[in-house]
Amino acid sequence: DDFSMLHQSMKDALTVGAELKNYYRFREDQDDQGYLHDLVKTCQDVLAEIENYDLIKQHLLELCSYYCDLQVHKHVVEHERVPRLEAWFENYRSALPKMEWYEFSACAGSTLGIFCLVSYSVRSDFTESMAGKIRDSYFPYIQGLHILLDYLIDQEEDLIGGDLNFCTYYPSHSDMMERLEYFIEMADEHLRGIPHENFHRLINRGLLGVYLSDDKVAGQKEIGRLAKRLIKASGKTSYFFYINGRAYRKIQKMPWMKSS
Repeated sequence: DDFSMLHQSMKDALTVGAELKNYYRFREDQDDQGYLHDLVKTCQDVLAEIENYDLIKQHLLELCSYYCDLQVHKHVVEHERVPRLEAWFENYRSALPKMEWYEFSACAGSTLGIFCLVSYSVRSDFTESMAGKIRDSYFPYIQGLHILLDYLIDQEEDLIGGDLNFCTYYPSHSDMMERLEYFIEMADEHLRGIPHENFHRLINRGLLGVYLSDDKVAGQKEIGRLAKRLIKASGKTSYFFYINGRAYRKIQKMPWMKSS
């Protein structure tokens, strides 16, 4: 109930005219000095200024619902997490491409599609079909790739902290590699025909380079091997982001950078 009520604020933020609620209803601490109400109202006010809001509203709330439900099912006592996420997945399985519950959870955990829809909706030439195309381009595959990469590099950290990590549910590293490559391929395929296709493809490749160049990868031998395979399979653009990401992180560790 607590997490559900907290995340109602996100749904209300994306719903122009929605009444503000006591989002801390189930919390002991009730006073944030109006911060969350102000945040929700600001989002509503911005969306209200967008003439094409009605064209994206349905997609925003769909993607938001996935995200909020994931947070609710994820943040429960440990023994309830997986059964709840599996049952939740079954509600949507028939409408999804073939995937497992942990992959659907990853797809639900990204807000990239929401940001992309809002950004495009301010265009004067924005259309309903464009809204649908953006939704279908980002969900499930680009959003799924985004979160799977995040979890991929956090496996060791999550194991130590006892946190849920979707990548650990793959039967093997080879299965995980195969599915990550598939998500990359499908993300590319679903970008065909989207406005500014090359830009979105750049984002897709950038995700790979940025995440896989993280220092956490170097500290995990098997993940490091997978990362190199993924970068190699993803082409020159991913390699560009990967090399520059590595260089940036090395520069950040320089003594003169730390002291500045």
